[in-house]
Amino acid sequence: MDKKLIIIPTYNEKENIEKILRVLFSLKEGYEVLIIDDNSPDGTAGIVKTLQTEFQDRLHLMQRAGKLGLGTAYIAGFKWAVERAYDYIFEMDADFSHDPNDLVRLYEACSKEGADLAIGSRYCKGVNVVNWPMKRVLMSWGASKYVKLVLGIPVNDCTAGFVCYRRKVLETIQLDKIKMKGYGFQIEMKYKAFKLGFKIKEVSVIFRDRTEGASKMSSSIFGEAFWGVIKLRFTKKI
Repeated sequence: MDKKLIIIPTYNEKENIEKILRVLFSLKEGYEVLIIDDNSPDGTAGIVKTLQTEFQDRLHLMQRAGKLGLGTAYIAGFKWAVERAYDYIFEMDADFSHDPNDLVRLYEACSKEGADLAIGSRYCKGVNVVNWPMKRVLMSWGASKYVKLVLGIPVNDCTAGFVCYRRKVLETIQLDKIKMKGYGFQIEMKYKAFKLGFKIKEVSVIFRDRTEGASKMSSSIFGEAFWGVIKLRFTKKI
């Protein structure tokens, strides 16, 4: 049986973390979960520790000293997963914006349809976003169009954070050379996978905005992604 790991970075997710974990562990596919918590002051890590006694060997926790950025959290998780030889590694959020039932579709896009990287895409079939303000929808959709135009990557949702990787993709990408730490990290990973010749497939999903907890998006994160794309375009070495 394939070893499957879901990586969920957290910062102040006490409203969501137990709910999402119970749903994930109720799925029949047998996922393991790694929570990477950036010293959440609301006690998110404490909730996870309590649940570890119930979900032994399936729920893992990595605690970091501070809020170090989404990209560095995922890179730490990727290295952890590769060292333990997981076959498929997933990214997803804790806030139910990504539907856990779509995990199997991402997995099958890789395991059955030959993709090396499967993306839960909001924009490959129109705009599938629920409960976002129009301004944010336009900003996100426009950012994806901008990335596709500048980098020439055949992906409609490069900033998506709902992803399944085959292990060989993470083994091949030089993770220590990933520059962007915010949501631009998502763009950089997909672009490098594309340039290295890996097969990418988008799976249409519906993205629902969080109902509890606070969004982590900021203008500095957006700025990093905007300028980071320009730098990627003129980077010769992948």
